[in-house]
Amino acid sequence: MPTTAVRPWPDPGPLPRPHDLAPGPRLWLVRAPGPDVAPDESVLDEEERRRAAALRRPADRALYVAAHVALRRVLGGCLGVPAGRVPLTRLPCPGCGGPHGRPAVAGPAGAAVHFSLSHTGGLALLGLAARPVGVDVERVPDVGLVRDAAGALHPAEQEELAALPEAERAAAFARCWTRKEAYLKAIGEGLSGDGLGSAHLGTGPEPAGLPGWLLDDIEVPPGYAAACALPGQGRTGPQSGAPESNASRPAASSVRQHR
Repeated sequence: MPTTAVRPWPDPGPLPRPHDLAPGPRLWLVRAPGPDVAPDESVLDEEERRRAAALRRPADRALYVAAHVALRRVLGGCLGVPAGRVPLTRLPCPGCGGPHGRPAVAGPAGAAVHFSLSHTGGLALLGLAARPVGVDVERVPDVGLVRDAAGALHPAEQEELAALPEAERAAAFARCWTRKEAYLKAIGEGLSGDGLGSAHLGTGPEPAGLPGWLLDDIEVPPGYAAACALPGQGRTGPQSGAPESNASRPAASSVRQHR
């Protein structure tokens, strides 16, 4: 099955410039530093530092900082500006028009470089693209969470899950959920709209086709699932010149947007 290549962060290779994003998205997996390494918050803005400080668990705080520092360094390298000076904003919500839509680069550069960021228990996924993009990574949930949350999915997806042996439902649910979150982030809606139940993206090994959209499962470590979505024709596929790492196809679970 075609997948989008994902690289580890820090990335030893050159960071992409805006024209490098035309063939498809660039993705990075980010892990938090060990407990003996103090998080480097020097490039974060005041709001990011406030959000980091509000996280009670040190591991969550360390991952948040690592993910947002990676985001700023990738964007800074792409745009040719210092990481701490990358201007970030929120686009208007497509549902209500409020200032809590898809996160974006402020100003003219935001039309050429789009990003998405997701983090969950110990792992973060960062995506850059030349058009609106959504990524999501989640832990594979326990059976109880699947049972509680499955009712929010499309009726056909609920039927697919019900037809599976119980031992296979958690992984199938995680595949479906990350596809949904990635798609909803790309359109700027997040989980506030009705996309969870209205869009059929499937629970099987390959995403169900969604007209006008590219959707790929991303390989991540065992116990997680991840997906990437963006508008366009055909599938995203690996970028030429961007080698696939051992972390680039399906394997996750929770509920959030530009976390």
